[in-house]
Amino acid sequence: MAPLCSRAAIGSTAVLLCSALLGFQAPGENGIDVKPRARQASFTRPDAPPAEIRIDSSLVEIPVHVTRHDGSTVTNLPKEQFRVTEDGVEQKITSFNQDDAPLSIGILFDSSGSMHNKISKSSEAAATFFKTANLQDEFFLVEFNERPKLTVPFTPDSSAIFQRISHIKPFGRTSLFDAIHLALVHMKQAKNLRKAIVIVSDGGDNRSRFTATQVKNAMAESDVQLYAMGIFEHDTRKLPQEEQNGPRLLDELADQTGGHLYSVEALDELDAISERISRELRNEYVIGYSPANPIRDGKYRHVRVQVTPPPELHDLRTYYRHGYYAPTQ
Repeated sequence: MAPLCSRAAIGSTAVLLCSALLGFQAPGENGIDVKPRARQASFTRPDAPPAEIRIDSSLVEIPVHVTRHDGSTVTNLPKEQFRVTEDGVEQKITSFNQDDAPLSIGILFDSSGSMHNKISKSSEAAATFFKTANLQDEFFLVEFNERPKLTVPFTPDSSAIFQRISHIKPFGRTSLFDAIHLALVHMKQAKNLRKAIVIVSDGGDNRSRFTATQVKNAMAESDVQLYAMGIFEHDTRKLPQEEQNGPRLLDELADQTGGHLYSVEALDELDAISERISRELRNEYVIGYSPANPIRDGKYRHVRVQVTPPPELHDLRTYYRHGYYAPTQ
């Protein structure tokens, strides 16, 4: 958060390697989904009503990822080709950047028993992801099986994360929702404005105290992007219901935050997908504006980003967060 004003829509934390649960809105045609930062996630006991912590914000920043129909990233679009509206009212773009800004990234790594035959390839994928890191990035690691554990707090040393992952011994069930909760709490200590969660998992949740609804609400209140690498079974008919629901929930959560769920068809694809996620995070446009509506009512503001493609491009897809909560007094 900047010292003089809070940011309300930053390229949220990307949950990178994931398999299970968040989404928001799918890429809009000729419209970019923005991830505004206006309210930090807050957590209570699962049986308590959700608490809300809103951040005073005079600047909304929206991370936007633009791709062609084949998934390749589109860079170097000028500011003039973007249009932002909030609750239907056009906003004046006051800042426009495409820098490789430093990231704060939480890796959520599934260490449940079902990952036994996938640990080696998943570890290699994590190593590939870190190859594109810059010196200002910081990382933390949450492992989850019977319960989530913050095994490596924030550190600029990505090798510490990789070394820990390479020694994981899978066992037990899957507490994915609780892991996301723990990651969002730790993310409050992030030094960088751009944040992301990366989830690596092979199934749904079957152990958490927090529910899918509570986690979705917490993600909506946060400024963190979620990316997921889902190593799912091809035939899900014999799986428990919660594991059958894993891909859908992950897709919803990722889309909700302007991120993306990548379903892994074969373990050999993990490296390429991991590299793609890392590059996507570092090739986003960050669009900033001061909201025309000054009312501090704590209500949800709907944001829409549209891009006018140049003549040589067509069928562009845009990914961004679709709203944020206004500050209160």
